[in-house]
Amino acid sequence: MTKHTADTNRRRFIKLTVTGLAAAPLANAMFSGSAEAADMVSESEPTAVALKYKMDATKAPERKDKSAFCNNCSLYTGKPGDANGPCTVFGGKLVSSKGWCASWVKKA
Repeated sequence: MTKHTADTNRRRFIKLTVTGLAAAPLANAMFSGSAEAADMVSESEPTAVALKYKMDATKAPERKDKSAFCNNCSLYTGKPGDANGPCTVFGGKLVSSKGWCASWVKKA
């Protein structure tokens, strides 16, 4: 094998690896079963406790921005107007659209 071919193969391998790693979370979200997504996040779950998740944002004393709700967070993937929707922070589990957690980031 020539040096040129080895370099080309190495570059191709690296590109495919990076593309695969970038696509893995998207593929997981697209192909995850609806049974998983139907689970609501409980405020008592360890991740929810660590992120101070509240199903009712008005009951979250740590929330500084009074307009901060799950439904206007960039991590919330639910449809506008839905009462609940999936959240990427909680692995696609459902959160209340009127909820809040410490990972809240305003939608662009």
